[in-house]
Amino acid sequence: MNLLRPILGMLGLAIGFGLYAAANRYGEPTASLLIGLMFVLLGILAFWYAQGERWIQVLGGVLALYGLLRMTVLN
Repeated sequence: MNLLRPILGMLGLAIGFGLYAAANRYGEPTASLLIGLMFVLLGILAFWYAQGERWIQVLGGVLALYGLLRMTVLN
């Protein structure tokens, strides 16, 4: 069993929650812009990482779209 993958997953979650909490400290509208930008970046990276996995590419697109909406409409 490859233990590196779950460990990296937990580390990624911890980093993501930490960045989310840090971005919320800036107040609106800066927090929404930073969080939206993080979701866009995550979506782009997921789409790029998928390389043929259609459902991951769709998930990446949804994350990027949510990030764009978060930066513009969902304040």
